[in-house]
Amino acid sequence: MIRAIALLGATTLLAGCAAIGGPKTEVKVYAPASSVTVDAGWPSVDWHLTVVTSAANQMLDSSRIAVRPTPDRFQVYKGAAWADDAPELLQTALIEGFEDAGKLAAVGRFGAGSRGDAGLLVEVRAFETVYVDGRPEAVIEVQARLVQFRGGGTVASKRFRQAIPGATPEIDDMVAAFGTALSALTTDLVAWTLTEAHQANEPGSLSK
Repeated sequence: MIRAIALLGATTLLAGCAAIGGPKTEVKVYAPASSVTVDAGWPSVDWHLTVVTSAANQMLDSSRIAVRPTPDRFQVYKGAAWADDAPELLQTALIEGFEDAGKLAAVGRFGAGSRGDAGLLVEVRAFETVYVDGRPEAVIEVQARLVQFRGGGTVASKRFRQAIPGATPEIDDMVAAFGTALSALTTDLVAWTLTEAHQANEPGSLSK
C-alpha cells in the first residue's frame, strides 16, 4: 500500500515591505511527495510505537528550504518554503509509512496520549540541497535511535542518509528529488525499526 503526500500548489502572499501599499513577494509552499515501498516479509511486532523527531540545528527547525552551494555556505531558496519544518515532514512520512506497513500494534506522535511501549527517536542532521561537482542533490540525513520505555533501554541506533540528484536546479525538480529521498529514507527506517524490534522481542533478548 502506498500513500503519497500531495505536492501543495497553494501560494501565500507575504508582505515584502512594512509600508502601506508596499511590494509583495509571492511564496510557493511545497511538501515533498513521499511513499513507502512495503515489503511483505517485514516482521510484525506487537508494540505501540511513538515517533519523535527533532532538528540538529536551528536552520533545520524552519520551513525555509535550505541549499548549500558550497560546503561552507548555507542559503535558502527565495520565494519558496516547505509546508512544515523538516522534522515535522519526516515525522508525518514515518507515521504514514508504519501505518501503511501494518506491522505494528499502533504508531503515533509523542504527546498524543500514552507514549506506548517504545520510541523511535530521530534527529534530522541534513534536509537540504547540496551541490556536488556543480550538480544539485537533495540530501536527507538522520540519526535514529530505537528505545524501549519500560526498562529496556536502547535497542539499536543507526545513521541513515539519502542523496538524490535533481533533474535540474529548478525548485520544482529539487522538490521532486526530495520526495524520492524522503521515500527511500522512510522505507529504510521502517524496515530497520521493525527488524530491530522483532529481534529485541526474541527469547534471550530485551523484552517489553
